[in-house]
Amino acid sequence: MTDFTCVTDDEGVATITWDVPGRSMNVLSLAGLDQLDALVTAALTDPAVRGIVITSGKADFAAGMDLNVIARMKEMGGDAPAAAVFDGVMRMHGVLRRIELAGMDPKTKKGGKPIVAALPGTALGIGLELPLACHRILAADNPRAKIGLPEIMVGIFPGAGGTTRLVRKLGAMGAAPFLLEGKLVPPKEARASGLIDEVVPQDELLARARAWVLAAKPADLVKPWDDKGYRMPGGTPYHPAGFMTFVGASAMVMGRTMGVYPAARDLLAAVYEGALVPFDTALRIEARHFTRVLLHPSSGAMIRSLFQNKEALEKGANRPALPNQPVRRLGVLGAGMMGAGIAHVAAQAGIPVVLIDATQDAADRGRAQVGAQLDKAVQRRKLTAEARDETLARITPTTDYAALAGCDLIVEAVFEDPAVKAQVTARAEAAAPGAVFATNTSTLPIADLAQASQRPEGFIGIHFFSPVDRMMLVEIIRGPRTGDLAVARALDFVRQLRKTPIVVNDARFFYANRCIIPYLNEGIRLLGEGVAPALIENAARMLGLPLGPLQLVDETSIDLGVRIARATRAAMGAAYPDGAVDRVILRMAELGRLGRKAGAGFYAYDAAGKRLGLWPGLAAEWPVAAAQPDLTTVQHRLLLVQVLEAVRALEQGVLTDIREGDVGAILGWGFCPWSGGPFGWLDMVGTAQAVAWADALAAQHGARFAAPDLLRQMAARGETFYGRFAPPARVA
Repeated sequence: MTDFTCVTDDEGVATITWDVPGRSMNVLSLAGLDQLDALVTAALTDPAVRGIVITSGKADFAAGMDLNVIARMKEMGGDAPAAAVFDGVMRMHGVLRRIELAGMDPKTKKGGKPIVAALPGTALGIGLELPLACHRILAADNPRAKIGLPEIMVGIFPGAGGTTRLVRKLGAMGAAPFLLEGKLVPPKEARASGLIDEVVPQDELLARARAWVLAAKPADLVKPWDDKGYRMPGGTPYHPAGFMTFVGASAMVMGRTMGVYPAARDLLAAVYEGALVPFDTALRIEARHFTRVLLHPSSGAMIRSLFQNKEALEKGANRPALPNQPVRRLGVLGAGMMGAGIAHVAAQAGIPVVLIDATQDAADRGRAQVGAQLDKAVQRRKLTAEARDETLARITPTTDYAALAGCDLIVEAVFEDPAVKAQVTARAEAAAPGAVFATNTSTLPIADLAQASQRPEGFIGIHFFSPVDRMMLVEIIRGPRTGDLAVARALDFVRQLRKTPIVVNDARFFYANRCIIPYLNEGIRLLGEGVAPALIENAARMLGLPLGPLQLVDETSIDLGVRIARATRAAMGAAYPDGAVDRVILRMAELGRLGRKAGAGFYAYDAAGKRLGLWPGLAAEWPVAAAQPDLTTVQHRLLLVQVLEAVRALEQGVLTDIREGDVGAILGWGFCPWSGGPFGWLDMVGTAQAVAWADALAAQHGARFAAPDLLRQMAARGETFYGRFAPPARVA
């Protein structure tokens, strides 16, 4: 099967169409690269061909490079992986450079044939790097399309010339959001930013592309960086203006990444060094840095978790083998923040929603909350007014449980009170006897809540994270009597929402919260022990965690922490281990410092809710000790307390798939994405080293750092988690 085909019309325009068989989106494989090269070469050497249009046979142009190929490139090199990766990257550079020069005389830059990229929709990664090598880029006026270079988000950077070309096209400052942040934009914004050249009506895309080919002049084919006298926009590193840009970029990258993301560091180095040399040398420099990133364990871990594992879970890797179970009508019980958020994302996915609360005013407020969020999206031009109105029209606020008739799924999002949950469960099941019933609890065991159900096989947990519209992870909890149909419908619902699901077994706090809470508690313990608050927070951020534990407590609210602590203490009795934590949070509650929502917590806030810095009063409540622990010790405490809990979840059968453990940790609470997740981190540092660190901390700080038997056993055998637990890899 071929990924690329070519047809030449009567006017001599060769149209190369990219259409990978059996894929919803085009991705570039090494075989596809060879096909493209052969077709371009044939067209350039054919006297009857006047120029080339490169387009897609699908609704979108391309999703990028097949990252499964990239992940295997170093394995293909055997004893010389660096050489194999570098040669493979330079092979891509060679193909794109041939497109760019298009048969021109190397010295005079004459005699080339025009090549235009015609993008019908989304163009990401290599799907933009290929057009950047063409002489003109046209995109259809498709507001749903996204254009950009998202590689940095999975631990690499654009390595097929995209880094070098974009910086030479836009300058370092203009290229920074697309290279360092992975910013994706619709076509009109891409045109305004200089990423592409023209936005045209969808039905005119190919005609306009062919017209440009036939009208192109020799000067239109020479890229600025191939022309004499080229000067980089914004200046090179030793230009007065460029010097300040590169100094600022270095500070910005270090400030945002804390030095733990090698891709950002090497990208910046490739840009800096490449700006000082001719274009072809810059491509070799880019390839060298890209090779170094691919050989770094962090990039492999990130690609595995954020692409391969995430994609597998979204495609239903752990879904029961049942027919599709789409949700055509959704019931949501509780119109508060969580209930309104669930109604929002469901309605936006095209699902009609019945939003129920105890009073009509409360239900209406929930719908109004969705409306306010949609209004903001319209103001930011992320949504049209028509789409807002259509979304809001799908939400029916009511107090009448009879309106639930015909619902496929009912999600309960009322107070974390078992009695209240039991009451609404009974009423909802009576109104919609064929629906799967899901509770959105974040802490209460599903087995306990299912006792109120007449159909426990149809009772399941679906734990959304806040804010629902922005958090991509959904934790599905299978109770001891939950049936496969309920799991399948929950997974299909999450797929409809375009979020990422993980399926875990029932236990108090499930998976995500059982790992997050120890992290929060450890930060609070450190504060209570007299460790400087700034050391605690910065130690966490320097690990690549998005928020320090004290800031995260503020965001989730201290009164929530108090409620969880009281419920856990009641459940565990004398075995409750967190009295030291309670002393701190109960004191904060007494002081009325309940977190960001109260405008006062571990941090101080202004009247608008803007965080001003750590609350100065912390020193009076918990004086800073004269002797402070070193940074590494604080980091080990904050990190291992999460990792060990993840291993316990696997050991106890709460987790059944380490892929879900890693993806859930990164998407659920931002666990060190550079590591690929807690199991990726353990494989990176080695199980024996992790046990040694755990033993040292357990001896000093107690049983919460005790290495689980599973981890100790694996350390003794020299095993890795992905070596022992990863499912067999599928052949791409």
